[in-house]
Amino acid sequence: MELDDAIMKRSSVRYFLEKPVPEEDIKKLIEAAIRAPTASGLENWKFVVFVSEDAREKIYDLIGEGMVQYYRAVNLPEDKIEKLKKRIYEMGMYKAPVYIAVFIDKRIRFLKGAEYDEPEFIWSVESAAIAIQNLMLKAVELGLGTVYIGVTNLRGIEEKVRELAGLDKNHYLVGVIPVGYPRDEPRPSKRKKGVEDVTKFI
Repeated sequence: MELDDAIMKRSSVRYFLEKPVPEEDIKKLIEAAIRAPTASGLENWKFVVFVSEDAREKIYDLIGEGMVQYYRAVNLPEDKIEKLKKRIYEMGMYKAPVYIAVFIDKRIRFLKGAEYDEPEFIWSVESAAIAIQNLMLKAVELGLGTVYIGVTNLRGIEEKVRELAGLDKNHYLVGVIPVGYPRDEPRPSKRKKGVEDVTKFI
C-alpha cells in the first residue's frame, strides 16, 4: 500500500467486529509508532495494550463515562445524551478487541529547570501524538480500524486509566486508541477546509 493511500483511507472507526487482532499485528503497530520523531531523542513514550476481557471492559466503561461527561460539558440535551448511551452500551460503539493507551513519562526530559517544564511537556506530547499517527496509518495497511479517544483525559477518568495500566503519576495519558477490524466499510470524511484555507506562504 502506498503511503498516500493509507493517508486518504484512514478514518475514525467507532464500531468493530468481535474478532481478535493477532499479537503480531499489534506489535507491528507499536513498531510503526516508535519510528516516529521524538523530541531530543528521548523516546519517553509508553504503550499499554489492553487485551484481556476484564481490562477491555473497564476501559470501555471509562470511555463511555468520558463521552457522557464531555457532552454534558457542551450542554448537549439529556435526550441526545441518552441516544449516545444507547449507541455506546447497546450498539457497541467504541467496543474493540484491543485498546492501546499511549503515555509519556514526564520524568524523562532533556532540559532541566522549572522554566523548561512547559516546553518539555509539550514536546513529549507532540512526540507521542506523531507516534499515534504512525500507528493509525499502519493500521490502515493491516486492514484495521482505529479512533483517537481524548475524553479519557478528563479528571477522574485519566487517573483510573493510569491505575489500570499500572503506572504512577509521573506518567501522562496522551490518548487511548481502540483497535480492531471495522464492522462496516470505513468512509473517510471530507475536510471542511482545503489547502488554500490553512496555508500561508511568506
